[in-house]
Amino acid sequence: MAPHDSHSHSTAAKSHIELRFLPRFADQRCLVFPCNTAGHVEIDKLSEHERIDYLFARALRGRDYSLEIVTALDD
Repeated sequence: MAPHDSHSHSTAAKSHIELRFLPRFADQRCLVFPCNTAGHVEIDKLSEHERIDYLFARALRGRDYSLEIVTALDD
């Protein structure tokens, strides 16, 4: 996720897009990654831990995680 720009002078609400993998079981956590409006994650911009989680969620979608959803959020 991009750091907050403290030099921004805009008063309009900003939004960011997230790709969410929702768990199918209560003992798992939701995995969330920054993406574009088409749901594409820039894997090279993820930390190593985020990259591992992302690949894990993709491998287990339909089994441990539901199909991913793209969500726009206002900051």
